[in-house]
Amino acid sequence: MTVILDYGMGNLRSVSKAVEALGFEARVQPDLSGATRLILPGVGAFGAAMQQLELLKGAISDFAASGLPLLGICLGQQLLFDSSEEHGTHRGLGLIRGQVRYLPRDVGLKVPHVGWAPLSISHWESPLLRGIDEGEQVYFVHSLYTECADNADILATASHGLDFPAAVQRGNVWGCQFHPEKSGSVGLKILHNFLTATST
Repeated sequence: MTVILDYGMGNLRSVSKAVEALGFEARVQPDLSGATRLILPGVGAFGAAMQQLELLKGAISDFAASGLPLLGICLGQQLLFDSSEEHGTHRGLGLIRGQVRYLPRDVGLKVPHVGWAPLSISHWESPLLRGIDEGEQVYFVHSLYTECADNADILATASHGLDFPAAVQRGNVWGCQFHPEKSGSVGLKILHNFLTATST
């Protein structure tokens, strides 16, 4: 069962509708009971999100350690990392090593970064990007980005003032800084890839 985790800060309806449109069943719920595949969506501030997840951190870590597929979307990707500098310093879930940083504001580009941007793919072999071509456009809404401690965790990058990880993977844990549920046929393909990915 695919569980879309409801912790009070996710774009739950659009994610669940996208999963259903692909012909899969998903349950939106505030815990991980029955989950064999987990989606961690997110809209809002990192620190507030981690407060909401305080009682679920252990369960999420155990789920990741079990080898079952986990996908973080937008803020959900950022929460997978060690820490964030958004409005102070906040500890994350620590499932992927690295920090969350602000996009640069001194390069003449608007922040937050809102809109479509092309993917530059680093790891074609990843199940998440199966069938996705170089330069495919996906939809972003963010002011911060994830800085990976190990570049091997970066599946694809995009650019807004700097090149940043658009998709990441460490084992069975994946993240998309963009919104696949808002990224048309390309985003649906990426969601389908996650929903059919095997556990490790």
